[in-house]
Amino acid sequence: MENTAGPRSALVWDDAFLSYRFSDTHPMNPVRLKLTHRLAKELGILDRTKLLQLKPPLATDAQLATVHSVDYIAQVKAASRDAGSGDANVITNIARLYETVGLGTEDCPVFADLHESSARIAGGTLMAGQAVWNGEVDKAVNFAGGMHHAQRSAASGFCIYNDAALAIQWMLDQGAERIAYVDVDAHHGDGVEQAFWDDPRVLTISIHETGLMLFPGTGFAKDIGGPKAEGTAVNVAVPAATGDAGFLRAVHAVVPQLLRVFDPQILVTQHGADSHRVDPLADLNLSVDGQRQLMVDAADWANDFAGGKWLALGGGGYSPMKVVPRAWTHLIGIAAGTPIPSTTAVPQAWRQLAAAELGLDLEAVITTMSDNADVWWRSWEVGYDPADPTDQSIMATRKAVFPFHGLDPWFD
Repeated sequence: MENTAGPRSALVWDDAFLSYRFSDTHPMNPVRLKLTHRLAKELGILDRTKLLQLKPPLATDAQLATVHSVDYIAQVKAASRDAGSGDANVITNIARLYETVGLGTEDCPVFADLHESSARIAGGTLMAGQAVWNGEVDKAVNFAGGMHHAQRSAASGFCIYNDAALAIQWMLDQGAERIAYVDVDAHHGDGVEQAFWDDPRVLTISIHETGLMLFPGTGFAKDIGGPKAEGTAVNVAVPAATGDAGFLRAVHAVVPQLLRVFDPQILVTQHGADSHRVDPLADLNLSVDGQRQLMVDAADWANDFAGGKWLALGGGGYSPMKVVPRAWTHLIGIAAGTPIPSTTAVPQAWRQLAAAELGLDLEAVITTMSDNADVWWRSWEVGYDPADPTDQSIMATRKAVFPFHGLDPWFD
């Protein structure tokens, strides 16, 4: 029986998430998580009467093995032990020992807590997905999750275990017939796409900077799914430097149309914040306001097309003061039904914490929850511009995928 009393939204959090730390200089710095949680707290959106607090467990080996090979899990655990062994010879040779599974690389260095910290993130997203699927809540957020590059048998792009794929697979195993996954990270959601490449029960949609310019170099309009699931992998590869108007146009020209006909039982979204114009690892030009709009849209899609069931994840994002905390605090607020107005001032206590954590002068720390950007976009109904590179990308995707869903690429 579904719970009708108490909060209908949940947040997964544990300070132990901060142990997912590759190195002091790695861009996936957990300070971005710490500052996000603290900003949400300072703004009052962690009110337990409105937001259920979930403490993440570690995903078990058996759970991880539903989306990762047993051998790979064993390699991650072995690498963790070796990194913590204190044996200088072993530590020196870790890169050579584990490079075949993507570990010990520049992207995914090995550290002693590698397996446990990665399994905790995966376990958190699994717990959140279970809470939504079982009716305990309608919406749940794990902003520490969204590790969408992890492959079945290899680490990739800062990602060790694919938490989104794990939660989706669990729901399929419970009898889910239709799950939609929408990824708006700057980078292609390749790991999740590959996990369900041949599964028609999962619709994966990724809107991202073109792989001609950016890691992982995949995710083009022609990539539409395997022979058993053609049309259920959807990719819109937008040009570098695309801003709010172009990105929102691309999203709205593809996502709601497909969700309407696919009729998912739950919506899973990944909200990597690296699409922002100041992010150092991508080349898009979005604002926090544009990212917030995508979160509002996701909440609407969940309500309109997925019976209100929504699992929202974080992902990339490597500007730990200007972007990530604001973006994901907006995400938490929207999921909790207590959206933070864009004009809201950033609390002084948080600004002082951010300055101390990042070694900044207080004057350099952001002061509002907005970039004061205009997020208007030209809807697809206004017409297709064949000279516009973004429109070219959109049309390529619509032509490749829409006919599989009974949609007209030009008019629907």
